[in-house]
Amino acid sequence: MKAILQRVLSASVSVNKQVVSSVGRGVLVFAAVAPEDSMTDAENLASKILKMKLWDDDSGERWKQSVIDINGEVLCVSQFTLLASTKKGSKPDFHGALGSEAAKPIYDRFVESMISKYEALRVKDGVFQEMMEVALVNDGPVHTFNHFRIEIASNSLTGNARNINKAQNLNGR
Repeated sequence: MKAILQRVLSASVSVNKQVVSSVGRGVLVFAAVAPEDSMTDAENLASKILKMKLWDDDSGERWKQSVIDINGEVLCVSQFTLLASTKKGSKPDFHGALGSEAAKPIYDRFVESMISKYEALRVKDGVFQEMMEVALVNDGPVHTFNHFRIEIASNSLTGNARNINKAQNLNGR
């Protein structure tokens, strides 16, 4: 699975001009499911996101608190386009994304894992396979945009899940 996290002051998702989910301070998660992803990968990614230290602590020490620590909220949005390949030509290739029928149960497990590891009222979701409008206010004292990529892949030879943690701040910091 791939996910992009954005630390937000607020975020919302609308479908057909109607708000279906909204959160205050916390994290907005765009998540995509690849063909090799499993239910275990979904659970591991949920745990990793909830533990990510994205906020300063009360004494001002940087990157010390998670969304749980700050009692924040999580808004999950399914976005298969994260797995697009643009290596050839100018048209994105989405063969790296799992088809919607197979992806939905894994994505649902991802959201359910977030809820079970945190609080149901603090985890919200968009609408799977719908055209969504996402509105957000980024939270960053220096940057207006925090972008992290987390990949969790399965080792099909051994059946063991291995984490490949890549946190990239695309702002150059």
